[in-house]
Amino acid sequence: MKRTVAALTNGILALVLVLVGAVCFAPSAGEVASVNDRVIYRGSSADGVSLMFNVYWGTEEVYGILGVLDDYGAKATFFLGGSWADDNAECVEEIAARGHEIGSHGYFHRDHEKLGYEDNLKEIGNSVRFLNLIGRVQVSLFAPPSGAYNEDTVRAAETLGLRTVMWSRDTVDWRDKDEAVCFARATEGVGGGDLVLMHPMEHTLAALPGILARYAACGLRAITVGENIG
Repeated sequence: MKRTVAALTNGILALVLVLVGAVCFAPSAGEVASVNDRVIYRGSSADGVSLMFNVYWGTEEVYGILGVLDDYGAKATFFLGGSWADDNAECVEEIAARGHEIGSHGYFHRDHEKLGYEDNLKEIGNSVRFLNLIGRVQVSLFAPPSGAYNEDTVRAAETLGLRTVMWSRDTVDWRDKDEAVCFARATEGVGGGDLVLMHPMEHTLAALPGILARYAACGLRAITVGENIG
């Protein structure tokens, strides 16, 4: 009988310890929400839409995009990978010279969700320092590659004075290489405050004039992310 009581008591004690551990060490809903609350998924402009170009390739297309944006009097935000910018300094300078916004897209397109604070700080910081120097601008926005981030990512970005930005619309143009699909995803149901993710792809460049024309017809302005999020 004593053995049975002792076994039962030990079992209850073990269960209590497991439950206490789960409560103490598992992230709370408040902690998870606090990270997401610090990440921007859309802007607040009533009539502004922001085209976000994440760049690790496509230099020729970037120059084409700049030309189309000029034709329509539009502004955009280019989130540049540091390793790409290092090889294309003249293009970075041209983006800035034409009045577009430059943000950080990391340096080597790493999975920031798997990085700790120090590695996040190094990866983002190296790109920011380089872009500030080459573009002669003060970078204030960070877009994590593949949209992957964790608490350490957001905290590292904040340490560097950056806001972490995601998107409200994704054209998925890197995968679906179709001009009509790109156009549809960038325009259907679009409204003020939308952040539209794109890449410097040939079909994206081909779709861009139609996208900007549709925005204008709907009374929408193509503005930078910084302006959109205030």
